[in-house]
Parts: sequence; C-alpha cells; structure tokens
Amino acid sequence: MAKLYFRYGVMGSSKSAQALITKFNYEEQGMRVWLMKPAADTRYGADKVHSRIGLEQPADVIDDDMDLYEVFRDREREFYDVIIVDEAQFLQPAHVEQLREIVDYYNVPVFCFGLRTDFRTRLFPGSARLFELADSVTELKTVCTCGGKAMVNARIDAEGRVATKAIVRCAINAGRRRRLSRNQRNKAEAEQNALFFVRRIVVLRKNVKFI
Repeated sequence: MAKLYFRYGVMGSSKSAQALITKFNYEEQGMRVWLMKPAADTRYGADKVHSRIGLEQPADVIDDDMDLYEVFRDREREFYDVIIVDEAQFLQPAHVEQLREIVDYYNVPVFCFGLRTDFRTRLFPGSARLFELADSVTELKTVCTCGGKAMVNARIDAEGRVATKAIVRCAINAGRRRRLSRNQRNKAEAEQNALFFVRRIVVLRKNVKFI
C-alpha cells in the first residue's frame, strides 16, 4: 500500500540529493517518476532540483494555485509510479492534502523532502501539514560546525553573525545546533549593548564641564 513520506532536515542535510537518488532508484527499475518543486524556490532555476554535491534534474513547477490532484488525474495516461517533491516546506497546505488524495485514491507513493522550520524555529505551513498527514516522517541528519548534530537553521549575515530579524542583506542559511545559535545571538546582542554604552560614555564626556 502506497504512503505519503516526509523526509525533513536542516540546511545541508542532503535533502535534494536524497530526492534525486530516490528518483534514480525508481527509474532504474523502469518506473515513471514525477519530480516537482514549489515555485517559491528559484535559487538554481525555477524548474530544476539541484543538490550541493552536483546532482541536478529538471522538475515541474508547483504554483500556489495549482491543484495537484487534478493535474495528476489529467495526466493519467502518462501514469506516474511515484511522485517526488523537493523543497516541500514551500508547499501550500492544500497541496499536501491533494498529494494525500493521490496516495489514497491512486495508490501512488509520494516522497516529500524539505525543511521543518525556518531560522526562527517556526514551522513552515507546508511542513506542518505534512507532519499531520504523512504516513512516514524521517529526519535527515547532518553535522554542525562544532561536530555535533545540527538541529536548527541559522540565518548568517555577511559578517558571520546569527541574524534574529527576518530581513538581512547578503544572508545565507546554515544548519546549526540550537546552543550555538543562541550563543552567537547573545554575543551579537552583547556587542551591540557594549557599543551603546561606549557611545553613551562619549556623549557624557562631551557634556562634562570642568571648573
């Protein structure tokens, strides 16, 4: 019996690589694979699934208003044996429900790969719905810069500091342990506080009058 699978992990946990490897394994057995990704992900091209290790495959783009169940039904003549979705955190909750229907009514397995939370440790809407509806949920693990297990995503600014605001210029994402993220954030806040007091002292000195 087919299942809805959710494989999640932090940035750098080889989610896209696993998606492409899964595609290869099915195709090696002569099966047809429908590879997709949400339109929100355009880092390496809107219609490509790209992995950091160099693997890349063309993929169909999922628009926010697309009904995946209807598209699959209309393509029944091209019947797919398996569906693979990369960057699944960007799915709309309705998309996840439509994938669930495909699994139930067509007995076609669906594999979704994506992040669990953003850098603020808040669930993506698509990921939240996958946790609710998936038959199988598996964490893909990776290593933090300290050598331990990476647990959360940290948004790193151009100066290598952990960002706490949603908009940061020249920012990249990296898998980090929660403790390191908190320590770096505290360090950044301490530096800002120290700078404030230095500026305050300078202002006070300027205002001092000597008799």
